[in-house]
Amino acid sequence: MLRVLPIVCHSFALTILSMAAVWGQEADKSEWVSLTDGKSFDGWKINESPESWTFVDGAFVGKGERSHLFYVGDDKPFKNFEFKAKVKCQPNANGGIYFHTQYQDSGWPKHGYEAQVNNTHGDRKKTGGLYDVQDVMDNSPAKDDEWFDYYIKVEGKTIIIKINDKETVKYTEPDDKKPGRQFTRVLTEGTFGLQCHDPGAAVSYKDIQVRRLPD
Repeated sequence: MLRVLPIVCHSFALTILSMAAVWGQEADKSEWVSLTDGKSFDGWKINESPESWTFVDGAFVGKGERSHLFYVGDDKPFKNFEFKAKVKCQPNANGGIYFHTQYQDSGWPKHGYEAQVNNTHGDRKKTGGLYDVQDVMDNSPAKDDEWFDYYIKVEGKTIIIKINDKETVKYTEPDDKKPGRQFTRVLTEGTFGLQCHDPGAAVSYKDIQVRRLPD
Protein backbone atom coordinates (compact mmCIF):
# COMPACT_ATOMS: atom_id res chain seq x y z
CA MET A 1 0.00 0.00 0.00
CA LEU A 2 2.84 2.38 0.71
CA ARG A 3 4.09 2.00 -2.84
CA VAL A 4 0.66 2.73 -4.36
CA LEU A 5 -0.13 5.82 -2.27
CA PRO A 6 2.26 8.22 -4.08
CA ILE A 7 0.78 7.18 -7.43
CA VAL A 8 -2.75 7.72 -6.12
CA CYS A 9 -1.82 11.11 -4.68
CA HIS A 10 -0.13 12.16 -7.91
CA SER A 11 -3.16 11.09 -9.96
CA PHE A 12 -5.49 12.97 -7.61
CA ALA A 13 -3.34 16.12 -7.88
CA LEU A 14 -3.41 15.94 -11.69
CA THR A 15 -7.19 15.57 -11.59
CA ILE A 16 -7.53 18.66 -9.38
CA LEU A 17 -5.22 20.66 -11.65
CA SER A 18 -7.16 19.56 -14.72
CA MET A 19 -10.47 20.53 -13.12
CA ALA A 20 -9.03 23.90 -12.10
CA ALA A 21 -7.93 24.55 -15.69
CA VAL A 22 -11.42 23.76 -16.96
CA TRP A 23 -12.97 26.01 -14.31
CA GLY A 24 -10.54 28.77 -15.33
CA GLN A 25 -11.48 28.41 -18.98
CA GLU A 26 -15.18 28.54 -18.14
CA ALA A 27 -14.60 31.64 -16.00
CA ASP A 28 -12.97 33.33 -18.99
CA LYS A 29 -16.00 32.76 -21.21
CA SER A 30 -18.75 35.34 -21.25
CA GLU A 31 -22.27 34.70 -22.42
CA TRP A 32 -23.74 36.51 -25.40
CA VAL A 33 -25.58 39.60 -24.14
CA SER A 34 -28.20 41.51 -26.10
CA LEU A 35 -27.54 45.24 -26.43
CA THR A 36 -31.18 46.04 -27.21
CA ASP A 37 -34.49 45.32 -25.53
CA GLY A 38 -36.16 44.82 -28.92
CA LYS A 39 -38.70 47.58 -28.40
CA SER A 40 -36.97 50.90 -27.70
CA PHE A 41 -33.74 52.95 -27.76
CA ASP A 42 -33.10 52.15 -24.10
CA GLY A 43 -29.33 51.84 -23.53
CA TRP A 44 -28.51 53.84 -26.67
CA LYS A 45 -27.94 57.55 -27.25
CA ILE A 46 -28.47 59.47 -30.48
CA ASN A 47 -26.28 62.47 -31.20
CA GLU A 48 -27.08 64.95 -33.97
CA SER A 49 -30.22 64.64 -36.14
CA PRO A 50 -32.27 62.40 -33.84
CA GLU A 51 -35.07 62.45 -36.41
CA SER A 52 -32.86 60.23 -38.60
CA TRP A 53 -33.56 57.22 -36.36
CA THR A 54 -36.74 55.23 -35.86
CA PHE A 55 -37.54 51.90 -34.24
CA VAL A 56 -39.43 49.50 -36.50
CA ASP A 57 -40.28 45.83 -35.85
CA GLY A 58 -37.44 45.34 -33.37
CA ALA A 59 -34.82 47.14 -35.46
CA PHE A 60 -33.00 50.46 -35.33
CA VAL A 61 -33.64 52.12 -38.69
CA GLY A 62 -31.38 54.95 -39.84
CA LYS A 63 -32.54 57.14 -42.72
CA GLY A 64 -31.80 60.85 -42.96
CA GLU A 65 -29.08 63.36 -42.26
CA ARG A 66 -25.85 62.30 -40.58
CA SER A 67 -26.45 60.82 -37.15
CA HIS A 68 -24.84 58.19 -34.93
CA LEU A 69 -26.44 55.92 -32.36
CA PHE A 70 -24.04 55.00 -29.53
CA TYR A 71 -24.40 52.18 -27.02
CA VAL A 72 -24.31 53.66 -23.49
CA GLY A 73 -25.92 50.82 -21.55
CA ASP A 74 -22.73 49.54 -19.89
CA ASP A 75 -20.17 51.66 -18.04
CA LYS A 76 -17.45 49.05 -18.58
CA PRO A 77 -15.73 49.62 -21.94
CA PHE A 78 -15.33 46.80 -24.44
CA LYS A 79 -11.81 45.74 -25.33
CA ASN A 80 -11.68 42.15 -26.57
CA PHE A 81 -15.05 40.92 -27.76
CA GLU A 82 -17.23 39.18 -30.33
CA PHE A 83 -20.06 41.26 -31.79
CA LYS A 84 -22.90 40.16 -34.02
CA ALA A 85 -25.95 41.80 -35.54
CA LYS A 86 -28.39 41.45 -38.38
CA VAL A 87 -28.25 44.28 -40.93
CA LYS A 88 -30.41 45.18 -43.92
CA CYS A 89 -29.82 47.86 -46.55
CA GLN A 90 -32.17 49.49 -48.97
CA PRO A 91 -30.65 50.12 -52.42
CA ASN A 92 -28.00 52.89 -52.27
CA ALA A 93 -27.95 52.91 -48.46
CA ASN A 94 -24.74 53.68 -46.60
CA GLY A 95 -23.99 53.12 -42.90
CA GLY A 96 -21.45 51.58 -40.59
CA ILE A 97 -20.72 49.88 -37.28
CA TYR A 98 -18.13 51.55 -35.05
CA PHE A 99 -16.24 49.81 -32.25
CA HIS A 100 -13.68 50.98 -29.69
CA THR A 101 -15.41 54.33 -30.11
CA GLN A 102 -16.80 56.98 -27.73
CA TYR A 103 -19.96 59.03 -27.65
CA GLN A 104 -19.60 62.48 -29.16
CA ASP A 105 -22.23 65.15 -29.71
CA SER A 106 -21.69 65.65 -33.43
CA GLY A 107 -19.49 64.87 -36.41
CA TRP A 108 -17.98 61.65 -37.72
CA PRO A 109 -16.81 59.49 -34.78
CA LYS A 110 -13.18 60.29 -34.12
CA HIS A 111 -12.36 57.23 -32.02
CA GLY A 112 -12.18 53.61 -33.04
CA TYR A 113 -12.65 51.70 -36.26
CA GLU A 114 -15.61 51.54 -38.64
CA ALA A 115 -16.91 48.32 -40.17
CA GLN A 116 -18.48 49.38 -43.45
CA VAL A 117 -22.15 48.86 -44.38
CA ASN A 118 -22.76 49.60 -48.09
CA ASN A 119 -23.98 47.18 -50.70
CA THR A 120 -24.83 49.41 -53.68
CA HIS A 121 -24.10 53.01 -52.66
CA GLY A 122 -21.73 54.92 -54.94
CA ASP A 123 -18.85 54.63 -52.47
CA ARG A 124 -16.61 51.84 -53.78
CA LYS A 125 -15.85 50.68 -50.22
CA LYS A 126 -18.42 47.96 -49.58
CA THR A 127 -19.97 45.96 -46.76
CA GLY A 128 -17.58 43.89 -44.70
CA GLY A 129 -14.57 46.16 -45.02
CA LEU A 130 -12.60 47.89 -42.29
CA TYR A 131 -13.12 51.42 -43.54
CA ASP A 132 -10.01 53.09 -44.97
CA VAL A 133 -7.83 50.36 -43.42
CA GLN A 134 -8.65 47.09 -45.17
CA ASP A 135 -11.52 47.77 -47.54
CA VAL A 136 -13.76 45.46 -49.53
CA MET A 137 -13.79 47.13 -52.91
CA ASP A 138 -16.60 47.30 -55.49
CA ASN A 139 -18.41 44.01 -54.84
CA SER A 140 -20.43 43.58 -51.65
CA PRO A 141 -20.76 40.12 -50.09
CA ALA A 142 -24.35 41.02 -49.06
CA LYS A 143 -27.48 41.90 -51.01
CA ASP A 144 -29.93 44.77 -50.61
CA ASP A 145 -33.37 44.19 -49.08
CA GLU A 146 -32.16 41.05 -47.28
CA TRP A 147 -31.08 40.62 -43.68
CA PHE A 148 -27.45 39.52 -43.45
CA ASP A 149 -25.26 38.51 -40.50
CA TYR A 150 -22.52 40.94 -39.47
CA TYR A 151 -19.79 39.58 -37.16
CA ILE A 152 -16.85 41.48 -35.66
CA LYS A 153 -14.17 40.06 -33.38
CA VAL A 154 -11.40 41.96 -31.64
CA GLU A 155 -8.77 39.98 -29.78
CA GLY A 156 -5.48 41.59 -28.91
CA LYS A 157 -4.32 43.43 -32.00
CA THR A 158 -6.37 41.42 -34.47
CA ILE A 159 -9.72 42.38 -36.02
CA ILE A 160 -11.84 39.82 -37.87
CA ILE A 161 -14.99 40.67 -39.82
CA LYS A 162 -17.38 38.13 -41.31
CA ILE A 163 -20.49 38.59 -43.43
CA ASN A 164 -22.85 35.62 -43.43
CA ASP A 165 -20.01 33.55 -41.88
CA LYS A 166 -17.60 34.42 -44.70
CA GLU A 167 -14.43 36.19 -43.56
CA THR A 168 -13.94 39.52 -45.30
CA VAL A 169 -11.25 41.07 -43.08
CA LYS A 170 -8.43 39.75 -40.95
CA TYR A 171 -6.29 42.67 -39.92
CA THR A 172 -3.53 42.80 -37.32
CA GLU A 173 -2.73 46.28 -36.16
CA PRO A 174 1.01 47.09 -36.14
CA ASP A 175 2.45 47.58 -32.67
CA ASP A 176 3.83 50.98 -33.66
CA LYS A 177 0.62 52.34 -35.18
CA LYS A 178 -0.17 55.89 -34.01
CA PRO A 179 -3.56 57.65 -33.85
CA GLY A 180 -4.36 59.85 -36.82
CA ARG A 181 -5.18 63.53 -36.45
CA GLN A 182 -8.75 63.34 -37.74
CA PHE A 183 -9.60 59.71 -36.92
CA THR A 184 -7.64 57.66 -34.40
CA ARG A 185 -8.19 54.21 -35.97
CA VAL A 186 -6.24 52.43 -33.26
CA LEU A 187 -7.34 49.65 -30.91
CA THR A 188 -7.85 50.82 -27.35
CA GLU A 189 -11.26 50.16 -25.81
CA GLY A 190 -14.69 51.76 -25.97
CA THR A 191 -18.27 51.23 -27.04
CA PHE A 192 -20.23 50.63 -30.25
CA GLY A 193 -21.88 53.09 -32.62
CA LEU A 194 -24.25 52.70 -35.54
CA GLN A 195 -24.10 55.11 -38.46
CA CYS A 196 -26.75 56.79 -40.60
CA HIS A 197 -25.92 59.47 -43.18
CA ASP A 198 -28.12 58.91 -46.20
CA PRO A 199 -31.43 60.79 -46.57
CA GLY A 200 -32.45 58.62 -49.53
CA ALA A 201 -32.21 55.07 -48.21
CA ALA A 202 -32.44 53.20 -44.91
CA VAL A 203 -30.09 50.90 -43.04
CA SER A 204 -31.62 48.65 -40.36
CA TYR A 205 -29.84 46.97 -37.45
CA LYS A 206 -31.32 44.37 -35.10
CA ASP A 207 -30.48 41.39 -32.85
CA ILE A 208 -27.35 43.20 -31.67
CA GLN A 209 -25.32 41.05 -29.29
CA VAL A 210 -21.86 41.07 -27.77
CA ARG A 211 -19.69 38.59 -25.87
CA ARG A 212 -16.71 39.81 -23.91
CA LEU A 213 -13.41 37.95 -24.32
CA PRO A 214 -10.54 37.89 -21.80
CA ASP A 215 -8.42 41.05 -21.90
